[in-house]
Amino acid sequence: MTEIVVGRLRAEDGDSVEIEVISATDDICAPCPKRRGTLCSDQAKIAKLDLQHSKRLGVRPGDRLTWGQAKARISSLVKPGDLSVICAGCQWLALGYCEKSLADLLES
Repeated sequence: MTEIVVGRLRAEDGDSVEIEVISATDDICAPCPKRRGTLCSDQAKIAKLDLQHSKRLGVRPGDRLTWGQAKARISSLVKPGDLSVICAGCQWLALGYCEKSLADLLES
């Protein structure tokens, strides 16, 4: 995951990296112990979160966009406090990392 996020998406040319929206586990999920092939042991919860995100961002599986386009879409469609609704039920939400990352994105 570090290689993908730090090595590619946060690299100098990271905004030009093409990403694809998929409905299965992806490269970022690779180190997760809950990954079960192309799905997650918490798949029902993940599917609900994915649906909430795809509705908010207007994307669906098969869509391709650059990381820069994805960040621009997030900046225009997700506002502070929205994650409590979009990400309801996510174990990471209470840690505050995502709200902090969103705030940083909106300030940039």
